[in-house]
Amino acid sequence: MKNYPPQFKADAVALYESRPEATIRSVAADLGINPETLRSWVRAAGVSRPRGRRTQEPGLPPAPLEAENAALRKKVRELEEEREILRKAAKYFAGETRW
Repeated sequence: MKNYPPQFKADAVALYESRPEATIRSVAADLGINPETLRSWVRAAGVSRPRGRRTQEPGLPPAPLEAENAALRKKVRELEEEREILRKAAKYFAGETRW
């Protein structure tokens, strides 16, 4: 059984929380860890998501450019978090392989 550093665990849970459309399985695959490992970390952190389909409150749709900008900003945040987590994981595993 591998021991992961607490910071890696916290970053993995944060990545899962930051991507509401993602599943535990997809985030675990991105990080190269077992989905059940990530699931236990998420449970331990007390993260929960509503089950079933999400209902959106009716309202005025945002202007097309505002919606696109918001989506792009969200994607940039996700990619930055993923990059940081992968950088830390690569650093951790590189140190693990040295004799």
